[in-house]
Parts: sequence; C-alpha cells; structure tokens
Amino acid sequence: MKETKHISRSRAQESSAAIEKMYITMRHLFNRGFYKPMGVSGDSLRESLLALRPEIYGNIADEKVELNGLLYVIERLPIGIEECRFINLTSDEGYSKSHFQAIVPPKRKRNCYRIDEEQMNVEITRGRSDIYDILTHLTFIFIESHKIRNRVLLDDAGEVSRDWMKLQQAVMQTKKLPQIEKEKAISHVANILGRTFEEILDIYDAFGSENAPDRFLHIIYWLGKLAIEEVIENNKRTITFSPVLRERLGHHIHGEIWATNIKEVLKANDLLNRPIHVISANMHSVMNSIFATPLLKTKFKDKSDFFIYEELSKSGAKETRNIVEELALKNGMISLPDSSGTNIDVQIFDTAKIDWSKTAFAKVKLDEEKPVIIVMDYAFGEQAYETIDELLKPYKKDTLLKVKSVSIMGKAGILEGGKGDIMIPTAHINEGTADNYFFENELTGDMFKGNDIAVFEGAMVTVLGTSLQNRDLLKFFHESTWGVIGLEMEGSYYQKAIQSASKIRKSVPNDVKVRYAYYASDNPLETGSTLASGGLGTTGVKPTYLITIKILEQIFNVK
Repeated sequence: MKETKHISRSRAQESSAAIEKMYITMRHLFNRGFYKPMGVSGDSLRESLLALRPEIYGNIADEKVELNGLLYVIERLPIGIEECRFINLTSDEGYSKSHFQAIVPPKRKRNCYRIDEEQMNVEITRGRSDIYDILTHLTFIFIESHKIRNRVLLDDAGEVSRDWMKLQQAVMQTKKLPQIEKEKAISHVANILGRTFEEILDIYDAFGSENAPDRFLHIIYWLGKLAIEEVIENNKRTITFSPVLRERLGHHIHGEIWATNIKEVLKANDLLNRPIHVISANMHSVMNSIFATPLLKTKFKDKSDFFIYEELSKSGAKETRNIVEELALKNGMISLPDSSGTNIDVQIFDTAKIDWSKTAFAKVKLDEEKPVIIVMDYAFGEQAYETIDELLKPYKKDTLLKVKSVSIMGKAGILEGGKGDIMIPTAHINEGTADNYFFENELTGDMFKGNDIAVFEGAMVTVLGTSLQNRDLLKFFHESTWGVIGLEMEGSYYQKAIQSASKIRKSVPNDVKVRYAYYASDNPLETGSTLASGGLGTTGVKPTYLITIKILEQIFNVK
C-alpha cells in the first residue's frame, strides 16, 4: 500500500495566499459597498492580516499593543479618525467647496473631512492602491483597539479596570498635562498596553503635535472606548464606499484630467511637437540638480554639491529653495500644481529657454530640436498605470507625443544592503499575479560606482502595499531563482503603461527609452530597519541627487 505523502505549505506560500485573499476580499467588500471591520464581514480581512503578520505592523499577532506600527499608521490617517465609528471612503465629491476643513495626514496626501462627531470622510483619488492602503491600516488599528478592550474590560456588564478610569480622567483634561500628571497617565497606559513605562515614554512625543502634545493618550483612549462599545452595546464601526467612488474607480477619471491639463499647457506654450522626456521624481531634485549649485556656490564656499543639496532639503531652507525656484521659472520652467485630484504636481522644463551657463550642465549637447522635460511627482501604486497611460495617449486623439524616454526615480525597500543604497532593476515582477515585465534599463550599476554608495542590480517586485511587507515571502523572492533585490509599489504599473503605448497602441515611438533607479528607504528583512522604524533623514539626499543627475546626463548627452 502506497503511503500518503503529507504536503505542508511553507510560510512564504501561506503569506502569498494571505495577500491574495486580502486582495480579493477588499475588492469584494468594495463592490458590496460597506462592511463592519470587527464584525462577520471583516473576519476574512482580519484573519488574512494576522496570518500575514506584515513587518510594518510588528507584534500584531501578540497580546501587547504594537507601538511603532501604530505610529506609522496614525501618521497616514487623518487626525481624529480614532474617534469615528463611521468611515466613508468617497471620490472627489465637492467637499472642498463646503465649510468642512480638509484634514491632510502628515505622511500621506489625501483630503479627509470630519463630517460630525461620528463620521470621517476620506477622499480616494489615487486608485485602488489607496483603498488597499487605508483598509489594511484601519484593520490594523481596529485589531489593536480590541487588544486594549481585552485588557481593560473586566466583565460583560461593562466594568472596566482602574487603569482605564485613570486614563479617562487624564484624557478629559483640556490643557496640556503637567509632567507629573503625564507620567502618572503613562504609568496607567503602560499597564493597559502591556508595555513598559520607558517604551511609552520613548514614543509618546512622536504622536503629539504643538496643538495636541498628549495625543497619544487620546488615541489609546478612543480606540479602546469604541472597541468596548462594540462589545457591550454592539455599536459596530462601519466602513462605507460612496456610490460615486464605486462608479468612478478604475475609469481613469482623475488621471485623464491630470494628463489633459499637461497637454493643454504644452500646446499653449508651443511644446507639443518637441521631443519629450518624462521623469517621475520629487518636485525638487531635477530643478535643484540643474540650477542650484552654480547659484549657491558663493554662499556655500568650498562645499560639495551634495552638501548644498542636503542644505536645500532641510526644513528651514524654504527661502533658499525659493531663490532656486525663481531662477528656474525665469529659465523655462513651468510649475503646474495639481488641480485634478491625483495629488501629483508637475514641472515642465523647456530646455530651449535655459541659460546653460547658469546651470550644472554647461557641457550640454542638445539636438536642433530642443527637448522638453516633464517632471511628475510620485504616483501611488496602481495610480502609476492610470497617469502614465493617460499621459502617453495622443492629444485630442490625433496629435502623437514624441516621447523619447520615461525615467523613474523612487524610494523602495531593499532586501540586501541598507538605507540609502541604490537599486537598478532589470525587470519588474507583480506580486500576487503571474505578470512580469523585462526591459532594457538605460541605467546600469556601473554608472553609480565610486560614490561610496552600494549598488545592486536585479529584478524588483511590485507589491500591493508597503503595509503588506512579509519577511517570509520577501526571503523567498530574494533567495529563490527570482533573485529579487528590492520591493516597491509602482514599477510594473509604469512599465505596463509604457509597453502598451509604445509596442501595441503605437501612441509613442516604439524605441522609447526607459530608466529605473531606486534608493533604499528601508530593509524589511532587518529588524529595526523597516519603514516603521523612522525616516531616512539626510541619508536619502545623496542617492536621490545621484540618480537624478545620471538621468539628466543621459537626456543632455553629457558624458
């Protein structure tokens, strides 16, 4: 008799299945129109997130509350969302024309509106990735809220612990807590969260602001309060998707408006028939790389170019940045702040109007037809496909754009190396699907050597969201024959749009060049180096500008 072989799944396979299940569940809930995250309808999402245990959410599966993960999420959600039982995800439906004040989270560009004491509206204008992002964040904080409830609710009748009552007293204070009262409150919160006094003290101020220094206590209190009410009074928190959002999503509404605005400006400035180079980057590195160093050399004598870029990146350097921007605006730069809802600002550089003697590229070699550079701010996940797909379409169906290159400079997680290192992809693999995109990258690792920055070349994986980074799955991608060097959220979407426009639809030249380069913002395989462990600071300045300069050198034919 043949022995039955016991087949078990690896953690990487379980994680992959959990991501796929989350992806399908979120689409199902969106089509349904509403769900209760801590009710039966939210079971599948919670189970998948707990099975996945993303690195960014730290100890999500433990009894004690995860502090770094909570800080990461709270910075990406609107102030006051912890107090709201009803969260309504909407399209851009005109709230900007109302008396409601837009609340923009510090680390994520999205307009949110507090409708009343119980309801928060969150505008989704950046595509499905925005929905995946916010739903996983909300699922995480609701799971954490029930950890708080488990530790303070003593019985089914609603009796609560002494620590909870003391926290409630502290939260009811309208003024900033004196040091002694603050430390008393932290002592009670430490018991509630299963954390040490020191752990709370270390992270306390990171949650606060000038207007709300004790916000940490308010967040813990309101998360716990609503979780207690869910159990005692059956007042379940509810997430709804507005009918207009469900109708518009996936139809490139905002991307089309955004791309049309750019083409209208190109037409108005007689730039539509010139060679075009598209660069996806931030709103300062291209402008500063061209104009900043010659302008500021006298101010920063004997300092390197990268020192000047670091100075410009500091929060107090607004006046200096304005001086560089003024010079750029006089030398052919057109600034297009976003009005389409995509939250993607744009700069257009007419190289025919640049006085090259005032730039860092005095040896520029341009063809007779001077190129136009379109710099677009970072897209978010699937939004990269929507925006580039619309941008590469013909103007008014008959004027084809002469797009010569598309260059992507972005942040990504690295799987070998550390923060600030550079990754040069040779292919993009779309996580959760069989899609993969191979391309000839005009940038190579050799171009970046000799700058005291480690450089890695290889395939990169495009993930559904940074909040779904999972150590086991990433180790599989890195250590298997896929040989993945890093992970990001937009690469395969950009490449899908470029390939369809150049190879199938023929709306841009077939030989359009592509350049991809990323600098590492985190290493999700290293404990203490995930995105939740804090920002890059000035570590990201040198790789950002190094990549930008290499892209510009190719466009300007500078060896």
